[in-house]
Amino acid sequence: MATLTLLQAVNDALRTEMRRDDRVVVLGEDVGRNGGVFRATEGLQKEFGEERVIDTPLAESGIIGSAIGMALYGLRPVPEIQFMDFIYPAFDQIVSEAAKMRYRSGGQFTCPMVIRTPYGGGIKGGHYHSQSSEAYFCHTPGLQVVVPSTPHDTKGLLASCIRGEDPVLFLEPKRIYRSVKGEVPEGEYTVPIGKAAVAREGTQVTIVAWGSMTHVALEAAEKAEKEKGWSCEVLDLRSLVPLDKEALLASVRKTGRVVVLAEAPRTGGFAGEISAIIAEEAMDSMEAPIVRVTGFDTPFPYTLEHAYMPNAGRTVKAIEMVVNY
Repeated sequence: MATLTLLQAVNDALRTEMRRDDRVVVLGEDVGRNGGVFRATEGLQKEFGEERVIDTPLAESGIIGSAIGMALYGLRPVPEIQFMDFIYPAFDQIVSEAAKMRYRSGGQFTCPMVIRTPYGGGIKGGHYHSQSSEAYFCHTPGLQVVVPSTPHDTKGLLASCIRGEDPVLFLEPKRIYRSVKGEVPEGEYTVPIGKAAVAREGTQVTIVAWGSMTHVALEAAEKAEKEKGWSCEVLDLRSLVPLDKEALLASVRKTGRVVVLAEAPRTGGFAGEISAIIAEEAMDSMEAPIVRVTGFDTPFPYTLEHAYMPNAGRTVKAIEMVVNY
């Protein structure tokens, strides 16, 4: 079993699936000769050739539109959008075409494609390279939204997404591309989509997180236990659509207190959806109001990135609020 970074796990997953299934193709800006802006596809064109690892023009709508056509004709395209912030020119293709294809065709056609894109802050990228806009896509029926937080889950979830029959937005937390390492099995394996993971057991507070915020949650949980003696459970959702409501509600009913951690802006963010589900279905188990720790309702700042993004300190204050309510 190899120890890989999250970025290496992406590359390993793509390579493994391309070897397994010759219908899998990769396309995007600079994904071939240069291996992508973060080098996630490095070496793939050399092994699989230019017909399966395709350098495209800088035209996101064209990338996604082409991938939709490929999927409808039997391929398994994995288009890359260099940064999630650049995905909006392709928004109509994603939400009006890819996500609707199964429904509009009465099940005669599916659209098996995986849109990979780095998301979130933490690399001093400023407001055009740091957005977390997953909520836009979670609002779209027919589209799956998957967000790994570990190298193991990254490879297994990406494999599951590529093998699926529906379009997936696969969000890669670039903040932890190289900083998080973990053991990753060699060869083929999958991690099921729609199943959350308990990243840390606890009894007093549930911290709900995904992507890079899972590691902030773990840091905060450790800090809260060490300094205050509070036992915090960390639930890594892993996929937002489909959402593992059973795991979410089971953890909430065990602890009775919830902090939801997300780096997206507060208003309309997916943290609000999680809070609503808990309020509707587990209110009788709650010992305190739900508290959200999120980004702010501003464009993502450059110089104040450290103040904008949720951190362990802000999270511990939220834990204190629910424990002392």
